[in-house]
Amino acid sequence: MSLSSEVACAETVSPDTALLAARFTEVRQHTLVLVEGLSVEDCMVQSMPDASPIKWHLAHTTWFFETFVLEPAESVQAKGFVPFDVAFRVLFNSYYVGVGERHPRAARGVLSRPSFAQVLAYRHDVEARIHRLLAGPVLARELLALLTLGLHHEQQHQELILTDALHHFASNPLLPTYRSSHAADPQAAASSSPGFAAFQGGAVEIGYSGQGFAFDNESPRHTVWLIPFALARHCVTQGDYLLFVAHGGYTRPELWLSDGWDTVVREGWQGPLYWRLTGAAPASCASAWQVFGLDGLQAFNPDLPVCHLSYYEADAYARWAGARLPTEAEWEHAAQAQLFLLPCPVWQWTQSAYLPYPGFAPAPGAVGEYNGKFMVNQMVLRGGSVATPTGHIRSSYRNFFPPSARWQFAGLRLAHNL
Repeated sequence: MSLSSEVACAETVSPDTALLAARFTEVRQHTLVLVEGLSVEDCMVQSMPDASPIKWHLAHTTWFFETFVLEPAESVQAKGFVPFDVAFRVLFNSYYVGVGERHPRAARGVLSRPSFAQVLAYRHDVEARIHRLLAGPVLARELLALLTLGLHHEQQHQELILTDALHHFASNPLLPTYRSSHAADPQAAASSSPGFAAFQGGAVEIGYSGQGFAFDNESPRHTVWLIPFALARHCVTQGDYLLFVAHGGYTRPELWLSDGWDTVVREGWQGPLYWRLTGAAPASCASAWQVFGLDGLQAFNPDLPVCHLSYYEADAYARWAGARLPTEAEWEHAAQAQLFLLPCPVWQWTQSAYLPYPGFAPAPGAVGEYNGKFMVNQMVLRGGSVATPTGHIRSSYRNFFPPSARWQFAGLRLAHNL
């Protein structure tokens, strides 16, 4: 691998490793909580190339700790590093070219071997080795940083476990329920404060400025210039979006970006990803629709925020509504000033392409591939969803997906110029 050899011999620090060990246990156990009640067959499904089997998520997050923490740490110990299974280095590598060969992403669903039991054994083995490492001599600062990154990486995969499981079940004609009591669907109603909040703009600062963990793409903090703008106090609801559908939103090419319209035609979109026509009423009526979620198939609720939209759909709706999507700088500035903007239980598309901030530089070695190399052909989402770990919901967090992606809990908030 391409991690710097300096990792093993860097100056050490004295953090409270007991707290880090407890946090490691907490995060790892929560991943398994999300899998409780699922069958081995459930965890094997790959319903599309962009969604991974749950078994793969369990193995890949473990691979991250073994590859980026245990390998450099154990390599300098007396016995040296011995992988749990040398084949796992390829099978569960996601996109780290600097580490070596990777199994094709679209073919993760063919990995019936190793078994689910072997993946769990892999997790237990790596967890035990991490705890032994934390109980030993104080680790180098770089290794502690990689271990912390691994925890936040696993939390990102916890969100993906939910979004991918939802897509897997939605692709099954039986429409199975993930959990009838699960709260990861956007159950919060729209804000009781309608209308728009005005912002004067000018020179403002965005980017992470705290003392805790943040991903590298949230920095450096820098100054941007904003013209005066207004941002909606609430996310667009299902009832709002139904009006767009009823007014022929999916049949009017003038509302869509060219690539978006081509996608609508090619994919046959008629509404958000998990909306299902009942045939009981015209498509313009709320009673004509049901919405599939982790709680199963539910009655249409016009007060819930609309979600599982692509960037193309969010942009077309905004144009139809006589508004636009906010830039990520506008969104972050507003969120810093008006905390009421954050509690919308869906990610919110912005009109900003995912690009590096001025002065951004990826970390050296393979771990530098974490974010930087994806800064092309992606659009930024801000906020968080009810599937997002609480610690990841902050004003500077930058999520990103291709504009056609709609299996995430993604909706929108409107903006306009003043």
